[in-house]
Amino acid sequence: MISKLKASSVKELIAFALEECRTKTLSLFVGMDAATFCCQPHADFSPVGWHLGHIAYIESLWVLEHSADLPCLFPQYRQLFAADGLPKKQRVQLPEIAEIVYYLDTVRAKTLEYLEAADIQQQERLWRFLIQHESQHCEIITMVLELLDSQQSIVNGQKSIVNGQNLSSVGEMVEIPAGEFELGNDSIDALDNERPAHRVYLDTYWIDRYPVTCGEYEVFMEAGGYQNPEWWSVAGWEWLQTEPVIQPLYWNHFSAATEHHPVYGVSWYEAEAYARFVGKRLPTEAEWEKAASWNDKASCRHTYPWGEDIPTPQKCNCDGLRRGLGDTTTPVNAYPAGQSAYGVYDTLGNVWEWTASWFDGYKGFQSYPYKGYAQVYFDQKHRVLKGGSWATRPWVLRPSFRNWYHPQVRQIFAGFRCARD
Repeated sequence: MISKLKASSVKELIAFALEECRTKTLSLFVGMDAATFCCQPHADFSPVGWHLGHIAYIESLWVLEHSADLPCLFPQYRQLFAADGLPKKQRVQLPEIAEIVYYLDTVRAKTLEYLEAADIQQQERLWRFLIQHESQHCEIITMVLELLDSQQSIVNGQKSIVNGQNLSSVGEMVEIPAGEFELGNDSIDALDNERPAHRVYLDTYWIDRYPVTCGEYEVFMEAGGYQNPEWWSVAGWEWLQTEPVIQPLYWNHFSAATEHHPVYGVSWYEAEAYARFVGKRLPTEAEWEKAASWNDKASCRHTYPWGEDIPTPQKCNCDGLRRGLGDTTTPVNAYPAGQSAYGVYDTLGNVWEWTASWFDGYKGFQSYPYKGYAQVYFDQKHRVLKGGSWATRPWVLRPSFRNWYHPQVRQIFAGFRCARD
């Protein structure tokens, strides 16, 4: 385990991860023009340039100011890049790309200088949080760029549909036997909302072996799923009347070749309606996590569905490796080496998966490093998503990781799988 290594080795690993993560962050901005850098394609999401500056702001705040006790290097950016500084609609007036990159580089140089003297035994959790924080904003940047591409495709009149043939996997489910398992994570990497790990008992249930595919979802669409209130909850139908959509947000990305790929760009309400259409329901967070990480035979929780080895391209589709190669997602059965001990496929990477659970703290929750990271969202207005997507960096890819969004949000790379009692 990394936490048992010598302090010098831990520092070397953290420094390497910081630099590797930063390289991947900056790769998203190569060749980007100023209009894209400052564009806000949706009111709920900030421009990609703001996210880049926010990464530097958080690193400076928690490492240089809070830990190293240094004065703020760039006080002129405090209001602009703080999460609670300006409304999202006011974040479009940004410095030039080169100026923000200079901000990032200057902060990072000081950060690495401080790392050499830092008490890593006391601060390791903070450093790992920073790597994961940047990774999360990397995915949001990728999502905003994909959203811009999707909007441009619609403007240009590009349309694609799947061919309507059903997958052989329709209805294929895995039985998860009754019993206790460990929910959550107490490792040094675990974020505050993943802690503390605790035992949970679940009755026997069934869960889809694979996420719902484009081909499967098209059956719902062709059967009038968006026009029939029978499949929708009261809240979902009310949402549909105000947002009269007829297909997933990124449906223009789909084609006959992606029939076996997971559908994504759907809200929680759409996922719930589809589950009712096929006579199932969405799994709870606990059901999803047990199916993805628990090993009944060994009576233990695995860090990843397949065991303890870190994610690789042979295990799952993540890290944005396929961006720019055409199809960003992969077939739901493409990674047999990545299946869980129960034989459930594609739980990590490809697409986030909506669950039936509201986002809340586990008993004994303690915020870290600040309440604004997760605790302020314990408001019974956000649903939990699990599993990561094709754009998720490996540092935040694990079954215990918890994402959260309002049920009406469909801009994220989110799909789902179904369950039943």
